[in-house]
Amino acid sequence: MENEEESEPDHWGNGLILSGGGARAAYQVGVLKAIAELMPVDTPNPFGIISGTSAGAINAAALGAYADNFRNAVYSIENVWRTFTPDQVYRTDPLGVFGRAFSWLSSFVVPPRKQIVSMLDNSPLRELLKEMIRFENIADSIHDGHLRALSVTASGYETGHSVAFFQGRPEIPPWRRFQRMGIPSVIRLEHLMASSAIPEVFPAVRINREYYGDGAMRQLTPLSPALHLGARKILVVGVSGNRAAPPVRKPVESYPTHAQITGHLLNTAFLDSLDYDIERLERVNNTIMSIPPNSRERAGIKLKPVGCLVISPSRPLDLIAAKYTQILPKSIRFFLHGIGADRASGSSILSYILFDHRYCNELINMGYEDAMSRREQIELFLYGVPRLM
Repeated sequence: MENEEESEPDHWGNGLILSGGGARAAYQVGVLKAIAELMPVDTPNPFGIISGTSAGAINAAALGAYADNFRNAVYSIENVWRTFTPDQVYRTDPLGVFGRAFSWLSSFVVPPRKQIVSMLDNSPLRELLKEMIRFENIADSIHDGHLRALSVTASGYETGHSVAFFQGRPEIPPWRRFQRMGIPSVIRLEHLMASSAIPEVFPAVRINREYYGDGAMRQLTPLSPALHLGARKILVVGVSGNRAAPPVRKPVESYPTHAQITGHLLNTAFLDSLDYDIERLERVNNTIMSIPPNSRERAGIKLKPVGCLVISPSRPLDLIAAKYTQILPKSIRFFLHGIGADRASGSSILSYILFDHRYCNELINMGYEDAMSRREQIELFLYGVPRLM
């Protein structure tokens, strides 16, 4: 086994984790752009294992499909995010917004003739992804050694399982743990649509025997897929900013709006589990490091510390989103006003669905600056051994 590991390309042990968060995933693009510029031109993908969830799965799949040239792949992704308009992701015409929302709400009272499965119609996103990603290239990336494995996580509505669909080297085995599993697959459009299907906002997607929704739901261990696929060190690009200093608490003057409550639920689903899992990894690393290597060897302990580098927003994304409420189409603004999302307290939900190039550009620029401020740590990760947290 040791000889096999020694013969593997060095980058196969490098894991990249791109978390979920709807439009917040634009931040990841800025981080990826900084990494690309720190590498020589025409360099292949430096991450042997790429794991994505929700909108992060879209970025992950694009990287995997064009892994032969990392910089070109990142620039292609950046071009999409920098020119985003809401109507490229979901229907913004009055019929698509109000008609669907009214039918969806009415379905709670009167059974409809035709089932309305979500508040918004994201069929435009499906068409965009068809043009954006050549899924057949993923197999070529793996065959040519540029990629060891690509993972896309979705949540099963019937079983409640968090399922990591992965396409990778044939020697990688599937796995099953409590409420989560890894299944060998050929990654295709349906996996991305399922992984990014925010519950009730976008429709669930059927894959094989089950309907799946956003991969962030019930994903208690977001680092797990990359580790199961063989990552020995991981770079995590988060979108929460939770690891920064907490804001000053202010007295509450009014009851929370629907948007504020929904935003809280989305934050819980999308963001908190990643931070908890990173803390868990830190504790495990500290425990392993506290045992001398000779003692670990005598006791037959095969666990090794996993290097981990985390890059996350330096500023709250919901406050940034609040600045761009007025640029949304009138139909969307009217809908958001009704649930209180146009107020500062409700801007968290806005930060997930604001697929507008002006908001996305600000997030990309912040991601780029945050990553460049960690330049030495990134270079250490790519070309040496990163610091252990």
